[in-house]
Amino acid sequence: MAINRIAIGTPGEASHPDAIRAALAEFFSMVIFVFAGQGSGMAYGKLTGDGPATPSGLVAASLSHAFALFVAVSVGANVSGGHVNPAVTFGAFVGGNITLLRAILYWIAQLLGAVVACLLLKVSTGGMETTAFSLSHGVEPWNAVVFEIVMTFGLVYTVYATAVDPKKGDIGIIAPLAIGLIVGANILVGGAFDGASMNPAVSFGPAVVSWTWTNHWVYWFGPFIGAAIAAIVYDTIFMASSGNEPLLSNDF
Repeated sequence: MAINRIAIGTPGEASHPDAIRAALAEFFSMVIFVFAGQGSGMAYGKLTGDGPATPSGLVAASLSHAFALFVAVSVGANVSGGHVNPAVTFGAFVGGNITLLRAILYWIAQLLGAVVACLLLKVSTGGMETTAFSLSHGVEPWNAVVFEIVMTFGLVYTVYATAVDPKKGDIGIIAPLAIGLIVGANILVGGAFDGASMNPAVSFGPAVVSWTWTNHWVYWFGPFIGAAIAAIVYDTIFMASSGNEPLLSNDF
């Protein structure tokens, strides 16, 4: 069972050079991802004069996030595992694939990367607003929580199937692409309702820079619950039962 492999980590782990390098990789991957993803939304606003959301705008957001995440996961994979998402890191922790101390390092790096990306966007666009995630009209917070749980479940389930599972074989080569595609697809589903975050850091960066915290808890609670469920389900049904227990590491 995944829960039996949860580990805190050793006291010196947080200062180990490999852990520091992994955290830096997460930081830079997050800067790449948020700058492109959030920036595409700002570019849409620039082109339309802050006009209303349209289907073409949703497709553009989906594509920009899918492409950017594909790259961000790829460039970080060999160093940190390419989590690029605190919820993915939490899913890895629940599954016993990363220690709590290393996860905390990742979370700090991911959140800082998102904030830095939004600050860079604000400066480079001449002060344009980095819009925080929000709920659409008629969408209640708990509706959005369900959206975030289901979408993040799909994301972390994909991560486990293509990157974590020891039986993945050659399918592991396309893990970054599969991860980017599921995020892009989920944005097409949930983007019109709650922005389709699936990533607490992606929500945190613009919230800090714009200082807008309305319903912000939704974008932490939903993704973390969805990630935990996906980790437990995939590990229990498809990994532990086969006798292929993953080791604690950052190699995914």
